[in-house]
Amino acid sequence: MDGETSVPTTERAPIASATHTAIFLAIAAATVAAGFAAQHRDVAGGGIAAAHAHVIPIYASAAALDWLLVLFVWLGIRRRGVRIGALIAGRWSGARDVLRDLGLAALFWGASTAVLGAVEALLGHGTAKTLEVLLPRTPLEIGAWILTSLTAGFCEELVFRGYLQRQLLALAGRLPVAVAGQALVFAAMHSYQGWRAVVQIAVLGGLFGALAAWRRTLRVGMIAHAWQDVWAGWLGLAILR
Repeated sequence: MDGETSVPTTERAPIASATHTAIFLAIAAATVAAGFAAQHRDVAGGGIAAAHAHVIPIYASAAALDWLLVLFVWLGIRRRGVRIGALIAGRWSGARDVLRDLGLAALFWGASTAVLGAVEALLGHGTAKTLEVLLPRTPLEIGAWILTSLTAGFCEELVFRGYLQRQLLALAGRLPVAVAGQALVFAAMHSYQGWRAVVQIAVLGGLFGALAAWRRTLRVGMIAHAWQDVWAGWLGLAILR
């Protein structure tokens, strides 16, 4: 890899200090608290916001948070001589590799959608504030949503499956613990969606973690994650129409 050492998903050596991970978890806890407050504050209309307005700045804020987390991860791993590319692991050598990963991402998306549908059916309907008011409605908003989704696909897979899962594996010594741990943190940071959504996202985070461990790369997960977020916006727009 041109002098860059890959860090396998099952590697048990720490890629950052324990202090760095503790700070990361503190940031996650603050995000959880903010999300919980957003879900429980008084808002007219039953949504997480009172009206569909200024959604593009909200998308931009979400993307900025993702990139700040990537920056924080980079600051921690560079002290151990680990690069961002090493966390992603591997490179495409040709069109065949690209098509293979696209196919695997499509299969994963289909399977995970079925699993999440089953989980949703088990959980039933709740009283959490909906996010429909934040879904894109205009061409400009749709474009911003797609960019935000691509950002989430790259950044969140890198942060949670690339950094946190491998760091927890090094600290705990067991892959199932690492997969479950990052999934729980990942889900909790979506507390603004309500507890039922958090349960579903925890399951999804576990599936993404297992995918990363199996493929020993983040590429497939990044593709599937980005597409899932893009699709959520389009599906929401179709429902609203």
